[in-house]
Amino acid sequence: MRAEQQVLGWAAPGLMAGVDEAGRGPLAGPVVAAAVILDERQPIEGLADSKTLTAPRRERLYDEIRAKALCCAIGEASVEEIDRLNILKATLLAMQRAVQGLRLKPVRVLVDGNQLPVLEMLAEAVVKGDALVPAISAASILAKVHRDRWCHEIHAQFPQYGFDAHKGYGTAAHLEALRLHGACAWHRQSFAPVREAGARTAMVVGP
Repeated sequence: MRAEQQVLGWAAPGLMAGVDEAGRGPLAGPVVAAAVILDERQPIEGLADSKTLTAPRRERLYDEIRAKALCCAIGEASVEEIDRLNILKATLLAMQRAVQGLRLKPVRVLVDGNQLPVLEMLAEAVVKGDALVPAISAASILAKVHRDRWCHEIHAQFPQYGFDAHKGYGTAAHLEALRLHGACAWHRQSFAPVREAGARTAMVVGP
C-alpha cells in the first residue's frame, strides 16, 4: 500500500480529519485506527498525545470527543490480516477503514507519523502529529481507549496472560505467560516472541 505525500495548501475549504492508530507494537490483538473531524464551534480542552494522558483522563476525553466531534470512526485490522500483510500494511489498512467510516467526507486528512494509507482525498503525514494537531490527538485518544477496552474484554477469556495490565505489549510478565501457556488465538503469530512460544494454543478460561 503506497500513497504519495501531498503538501497541503491549507487554503482549500472543507473538513479536515485527523487519523492515528493504537496497537502496532503489542504481541496480540487487532491494530486500531481512529479518524476524527472536530467541530471548531465546540473546542475540547486538554487534547494531547494519548500516551501522555492518564487512563481516567483518556476515558473522559473519549466521551467528550464522541459527544462534540462532527463525526468520528474506528477502523481495525485483524490479527489474521496483521500476520498475512505485516503490521505496517495492516495499520495503513485500519487507517483507511477509519477514514472510509466517517459519516462526513473530509477534503483533507492529516495522519500521525510518516506513512500514509491509500485515500481518495488529499492526505499529509505529520510526524508527532498526535502532539501537534488537535484532530490527530483526538484520534489517538479514541484509538487507544477502544483498544484498551478490547484488552479488558479479552482478559476475561484469557486471564492467564494479563492483558488488562500490559495491553498485549511484550512485558516480562507477558513473555513468561507465553512461555508457560503458549499462544492463544489472539496472539500475532508473525511476531517473533509469539513464534518462539511454540504452536500450542491456550484453552479459553472463563471470567
